[in-house]
Amino acid sequence: MKIIETKRLIIRNFQEEDWKDLQEYLSDQEVIRYSPYMVHTDEMAKEEVHRRINTDDFMAVSLKQTNKVIGELIYENGEFDSKEVGFFFNTQYQGVGYATEAVSALLDVAFNSLGVRRITARCDALNIKSQMLLERLGMRKEGMFIKHLYFKHDEKGNPIWADTCLYGILNDEWKLA
Repeated sequence: MKIIETKRLIIRNFQEEDWKDLQEYLSDQEVIRYSPYMVHTDEMAKEEVHRRINTDDFMAVSLKQTNKVIGELIYENGEFDSKEVGFFFNTQYQGVGYATEAVSALLDVAFNSLGVRRITARCDALNIKSQMLLERLGMRKEGMFIKHLYFKHDEKGNPIWADTCLYGILNDEWKLA
């Protein structure tokens, strides 16, 4: 995917030197709480960034002024001309609109330049901040999957099941937002 530039951000493919910034936020329990990620060591972050370099499924979100990677966008193929988006952001950069700015820019490119018909997003039902972000962007909550999946286990090794909210927006709805 081409580079996306916003007022404060550059959204681009990952580069080798991004591993330290990736490790910084993927080693934060608060960031990975609702995700399949484990706390990343330096070595794990180096491997992960290398895996992401040649794919558009994961895009680095960096500050325009410093090039520091403060988060990531996930942009994966869905069914029937649809895409699924996701996001993770460094806690030090949350609460100032970076995630909203980045996801909004991605949706704009997907709908207006790439002709995507529908975009979905899933998040843990306990992740209120993500739900609020998706709703700010005009996405509608389309349903909830109860005890849908698990990423973590309890102290006895039992899965900790999570409920998942499904959000969606159509191309023609984005034009009205």
